[in-house]
Parts: sequence; C-alpha cells; structure tokens
Amino acid sequence: MAARLVKRCTCFLREATRLAPAVSAVGQLRLARRAQKPLTSSATSSSSRLPGPLSELVEKEQVFTPYPERQEVDQLIEKATRPEELLELLGGGHCLHENHAALTLIQLSRLLSEKPKDKALLIQDARFRQLLHLVNSQITAVWHGTLVKLLRSLYALGLPPTSKELRSVEQEVRWRMRRLKYKHLAFLAESSANYMQEQDSQELLAELLVQLERRWAEIDDSRMLVAMMMKTGHLSESLMTRLEDKCLELVEHFGPEELRKVLVTLAAQNRRSVPLLRAISYHLVQKPFPLTKGILLDLAYAYGKLGFHQTQVFQRLAADLLPHTPSLTSSEVARCTKSFAFLKWLNLPLFEAFAQHVLDRARSITLPHLYNMLLAFARVNFRPEREDPFFSLVHEKLGSELAGLEPALQVDVVWALCVLQQVLEAELQAVLHPEFHTQFLGVESPKDQSTFQKLLHINATAQLEHPEYTGPLLPASALVPRPSALDRKVTPLQKELQETLKGLLGSADKGSFMVATQYGWVLDAEVLLDTDSQLLPLRAFVAPHLALPSGSQPLPPGAKRLAFLRWEFPNFNSRSKDLLGRFVLARRHLLAAGFLLVDVPYYEWLELKSEWQKSAYLKDKMRKAVAEELAK
Repeated sequence: MAARLVKRCTCFLREATRLAPAVSAVGQLRLARRAQKPLTSSATSSSSRLPGPLSELVEKEQVFTPYPERQEVDQLIEKATRPEELLELLGGGHCLHENHAALTLIQLSRLLSEKPKDKALLIQDARFRQLLHLVNSQITAVWHGTLVKLLRSLYALGLPPTSKELRSVEQEVRWRMRRLKYKHLAFLAESSANYMQEQDSQELLAELLVQLERRWAEIDDSRMLVAMMMKTGHLSESLMTRLEDKCLELVEHFGPEELRKVLVTLAAQNRRSVPLLRAISYHLVQKPFPLTKGILLDLAYAYGKLGFHQTQVFQRLAADLLPHTPSLTSSEVARCTKSFAFLKWLNLPLFEAFAQHVLDRARSITLPHLYNMLLAFARVNFRPEREDPFFSLVHEKLGSELAGLEPALQVDVVWALCVLQQVLEAELQAVLHPEFHTQFLGVESPKDQSTFQKLLHINATAQLEHPEYTGPLLPASALVPRPSALDRKVTPLQKELQETLKGLLGSADKGSFMVATQYGWVLDAEVLLDTDSQLLPLRAFVAPHLALPSGSQPLPPGAKRLAFLRWEFPNFNSRSKDLLGRFVLARRHLLAAGFLLVDVPYYEWLELKSEWQKSAYLKDKMRKAVAEELAK
C-alpha cells in the first residue's frame, strides 16, 4: 500500500512540473489580452496556436476579461453637465461597450436629481428609450458595481413600476444576489430601500434583507455598519439585531461621530440595547476624544429618549456642555434641558446656566422653548437662584398666550407652575373654568386621564395653597376617584410595608390602605392617633380628604391623622435623595391638608432585614412625626 501511494504521488508531481510552464503562460496571456471582448469570452484565439497540452488547458479554462480600458467616451460621460450632452453620445459615432449605456443613465440621474419636471420630459425622449433598450439588451454584461448603481438610478429617474427595463434590471440583480459583494448589497439597501417599497418591489427588498442578514459577518467597515443601521435597520428586526452584534465587535474602533450616529439611530428606533449602550458609554468615558456641541446635544437626546442612565457619561456631558452654553440657541437649550429632565439628572451649574440663557435672551425666546424648559424644571424640581426675574418673564410671556395653547398643554404649563409654587390666580382660573375642564371629564384614553389627574392637582393647589382663591373649582362629582387610580401593580416595597403595618395595627378598623384622596394622590396607608398616640377606629370619624363621606363623628381634640408614603427608586432624581417635582407637590398638598407624613424611602427600607427591624422602624417614624408636630 505504501509503495503504491508513493508511486501515485510521484506521478502527480511529474504532471504538475510539466504543467507549470503552461499555467504561467496562461497568466501572461490574461494580462496581455485586449479588453474589447465581452465579460464571458474565452481565450481561444490565443490558445489555438499553442502546442499540445498547453492548448488543451487554455481551451478548457474560462478566462474573464478585466474592466475595459478607459476611452474618450468615459470622460465625456463624467464631464457632462447637461442631459443633452449625454443623449447626443448615442448618435455621435462613439464606440459604446456594454457599460457605457448604464453609466450614461447613472450620470443622467445625478444631473436630474433635483429636477422632477425634467425627469418627466426625459422619460418621454426617444433617445432615452434607446438607452434603456441598449442596457436591457446587454444587461448580463454590465459589471456588478455598475449594475447596483444603475438600479438605484432607474428608481431615482422615476421609471414606472411596470417598465420592462426596470423589471429586467431588478431580475438581474436578484440572479446575481449571491455573487455581489457585501458592499454592493449595502449600497443597494442604503440607497434604494425606500424606492423598492414605493415601487412595489417587495420581493427584491425581502431577498436583499435576507442576504444582508445571512452575510452580516462579512462587515468589516465601521462606516458601512453605521450607515446600514441608519438606513435599513428599521426594515428588519433580525437584521438590526445582527448589526447591533457587529457593533459590539467594532465599537472600539468608532470615532465620536460614529458613536453619535449609532446612539441617535437606536433612539429613533426606540431600541434599548443594553449591552451596546454599555459599550458605547464605556468608550465615551474612557476615550479622551473631543466632543463637539452638536455631538453633545445628540448624545443627551439619545440617552434621554432611551432612558439609559450612566452617571459618568452624564457628568462628562454636563461638564463639556457648560462652556458651550453661551453659544447655544434657545431651541438647543430647551432641547438639552428636556433631555436631562427625562434622565432625571439635575446638574445645578448647568441648569443655572440654562436659566441665565433664558434671561439673557428674554426678548427673542419663543413661548414653545420657554414652556418646554418650564416643564423640565418642574420635573426635577429646579428653581433657579434668580427665580423672581425668571418667573416674571414666564408670566409675561404666557399672559394672553396661555389660552391659545392646546388644552392638554395649558394644563401641563399650569401644573408645572403649581409644582414650582409660582402659579397665579388668573392661571388657575383659566384651567379650572367649567368651559375648559369639562372636556376632560369622563375621558378614557391614558393621555387624557393623565391630564385630568393634573387638573386634580391644580384644583388641590387652589384649595390648599391659595386661601385667597375664590373659584371656580372642579365639581364634587369630578373628585370621586376612578377605579384606575388604584389599579396598579403591587411593588415589593408596597407589599412589605402593608404586611408590616397590618401586624402593627392588629385590628383592620384601625387603619386603611391605598386611600385615594380627592386631591389626586393615593396614600399607602392612613391611621388616626389620639393625644396619647393610641390608634383610633379610623372609619368612625369624618375624613375631609375623601370625596365620598366615610364617617359621622368629628375628630377628637388633639387627634392626629398620619399618612404613610413610600418612595420608590423612580421617585427620586438620579443619584440623589431629592424627590422629583411631582412628589414634592404631593407632600406639600398632604401637609396642607392636615396630615402628619411618615415617609418610607426605598434606600432606608432596604437596610431593614428582619420583621422586628421593620416594625421598630415604622414605630420610630410615627413617634418622630408626632414629636415634630408637637415641637411646632
């Protein structure tokens, strides 16, 4: 067996030695051939005169010609500045190979890219029809790169979907799909996906997306990757997932502009890809590359839209944005303030700079920019140091313009002023007037219900914080809590708090849980204490904070009503123990309504491990609340 194997190897080596000069000669022939023959022509003319085995070898092998040499007509096509110059080439005696007609159509598309009227005239031109016929007759000989550009150009020129030539080019692309390079597929997807959807070429688009997804590992260029995410990622969920995976591989090579584009694309598609966002955040923090004003604004927008919190990134954004504040426009300041408010990130120097920017441009700032900043300030409960001139400007700008805003926006603006304790009587009257608020009574949509909830808060502000206010107010029927007010998912903190309180109270009539008040706020629990800090039967006494009467006896002298309020992680500003503006308003209202508040923040409750610790914690909180009231 070994001898036979050695003998076969010897024969193969001898044959390879004999054929080596022939293969070398074939390579030289390929380089020496002229380029006028079609793409699939074979080198039979040169090989026919070769002796013996070399002639047989060359006849068996298919030899492809390189791209044709540049001719004078190529330069004429590139330098043409008018469609007429290109159309005249057909009758000018020029020798046009198979790609010239395609190149001419591509150049025509470029020249007429912004001239829709000229496109319509061109389609009717007989010479243009001749060009299409010429391309159609030689479509199999058009090179790959030219073919994909040709299809994009035919789409851009506005050929009807029923055009025979357009369908022929589309079919040729489908036949060659697997042989096209990935960059050709990416170019076609970036430039023609929208046209394919409009031209009813769904099958071609579907095949293109499948090929892009299957061959995603071939991507090695960050620019191509980012462009595909921006232009085609939204067309296919699975393709976008593959592109995100590829981003994780190449993100270390991205520059600031590419990181910006990826983040903005994720934000536009509302894709909260946590691994990718973490990787981008890491490189934003670790790499010292400079970030321009535009990039900083886009990064703030993207993080705000996606709700992705990364403290070090926010610190860098705030620090880098602060020097740019004087050069920002009012629109950019409003947009940036809104983004940081979505993130619940209150950076005092930056927000003070934003407020000063408004005061410096008091005459030119528009109302939309102003109320966007007002809503952002209310969300994070920010009141500038120069609050008097700031809010004077706000009231001056609102003035008679408040009534011209959309109803929901009017409520939002007045509610924000209530949060910041800057609302005026006239502004309260504007949204509490029956002709205005009746449109929100009995609404069902979540957005309208949210607006009505803010109306309840505004009504409570008028009642509890503005004793001089004379009306109007919401009708008593509107104050009755809706079932949806209590229809919320029970959190672990809420469940543990209720179980611990039930153990402390002992009897069910000594307290109430999930109490919906007429002020639009829900108490986690409510108890009543006498002068000796003993629990009283809650339901036997009148409860003015409830819209529906629950008891008939007046409160005993010295009795104290305690409200338990749990504060979850989302109720606070990011990396802070300061409540958001909405919940600061809730505390103010309940204090003004006569409650003693027992606050139960999540960061204190998490430190309690045993039931005994939790019970002792609540007892201590109750004693402190009573002691503080007595100290007053």
